Amino acid sequence: MPPAPTMLCLATVCCALGCIASTAAQPGPEEPPPTSGNPLWEGWYADPEICVIDGRYWIFPTTSARYDDQLFFDAFSSPDLVTWTKHERVLDNDTIDWAYRAMWAPCAVEKDGKTYLFFGANDLQRPGGPLYDPNDPKSHTGGIGVAVADAPEGPYEDLLGEPLIGDFHHDAQPIDQFVFQDTDGTWYIYYGGWGQCNVGILADDFRSIVPGDDGELFQNITPDGYVEGPVLFIRNGKYYFLWSEGGWGNDSYRVAYAIADGPTGPFERIGTILQTDRNVDIATGAGHNSVLNAPGTDDWYIVYHRRPIPNEGRDHRVTCIDKLEFNADGTIKPIVMTWEGVDARPLEAE
Repeated sequence: MPPAPTMLCLATVCCALGCIASTAAQPGPEEPPPTSGNPLWEGWYADPEICVIDGRYWIFPTTSARYDDQLFFDAFSSPDLVTWTKHERVLDNDTIDWAYRAMWAPCAVEKDGKTYLFFGANDLQRPGGPLYDPNDPKSHTGGIGVAVADAPEGPYEDLLGEPLIGDFHHDAQPIDQFVFQDTDGTWYIYYGGWGQCNVGILADDFRSIVPGDDGELFQNITPDGYVEGPVLFIRNGKYYFLWSEGGWGNDSYRVAYAIADGPTGPFERIGTILQTDRNVDIATGAGHNSVLNAPGTDDWYIVYHRRPIPNEGRDHRVTCIDKLEFNADGTIKPIVMTWEGVDARPLEAE
């Protein structure tokens, strides 16, 4: 019987196709996992406050614009620190009818199933100060307000109908509040601009400040170098207090810190941890931060604003995230600004 060249040819082809298919099925080089990137999203935003509410990460920033245009807050949420959803105008001055400009530095906390959003408004001026206008009654109202909602994206309503803190105490301008719950359940509010920082105890319903044993509403806790933007967190039983120094409108802006044994200090400045790095052509004027501890871990992050290079405007600030790391003795390592940001950190399902 003569050989069957056709069969041989088909076998060869099938073998070749098998080799091709086998080669095609081999996985290629693994793509690196996605990172958040910096900035986290497009647009000019500053003073970002990060928190975890209802199983998502939330960031509430200031809209970085001229004072008279700062009439609302957007918010951003994420399941993993990488993919962010924008929630437009979660709060504006249609809801806060005493606010007419300079709505700044929101701070959100969850309590009893509701979200409370603290904020500054109107850039209140001290009577007798260089920008105080005795003939403009409208400008005499302002300070720190509180809004409340059933969900972090709103809708919010004004809790008080007026500022919670609407006067000057210890010469601190009522802006840049940070709300913190201690391990014993006490709620503290830290705030202050113009180089002064106060702390007070919030009533359980967030409608007032509880006077101290001395009858004073607030205690001045200003550390050396403080300008604005206080933040407090606990790690390994120690209280870390962070704040911003320098000028918010230029590249001298930076973050410094102290460590204390309790929520009211004393806070003695240890050093600067975030600032313009002249050796890295990434950004300048980094500051006004918040801090995140990934739930159930000892992994920490700093969320802050910085100025792109070249910086073409006073209000050109963007929101970024990078790692916050500690030395063996508990001090904070200098923070490295990056383009990459951080790896995905999905929240565990509750």
